Amino acid sequence: MKIHYITGILAMFVVAVHILMRLIVPYSSSLEYAHVIANYQNVFYAILLESILILISIHGFNGVRVILLELRQSKIWENSVTITTIIAMIVLVSYGTRTIILANGLGL
Repeated sequence: MKIHYITGILAMFVVAVHILMRLIVPYSSSLEYAHVIANYQNVFYAILLESILILISIHGFNGVRVILLELRQSKIWENSVTITTIIAMIVLVSYGTRTIILANGLGL
């Protein structure tokens, strides 16, 4: 359960930094395509987005795992739920990382 608390606190901090970065630029210009791509090509911003992706994924999938474990109490159920949530999290983080890399212009 400590991982849930740690990722929650870290995610709040990283999302706060993200929101503060968004407040610097006027809202209308922050939605323009060129500005969005320029943000993705900024290494600091790409690392910030990647950390948000990883922290929120771990936090969210761990929460779903805990909820599903409350439904049943058996070792087989616990193992299958744990493996399924880890696989789903890896798939989501991989797809998000691919998107960040492609938007950064590095290609795959």
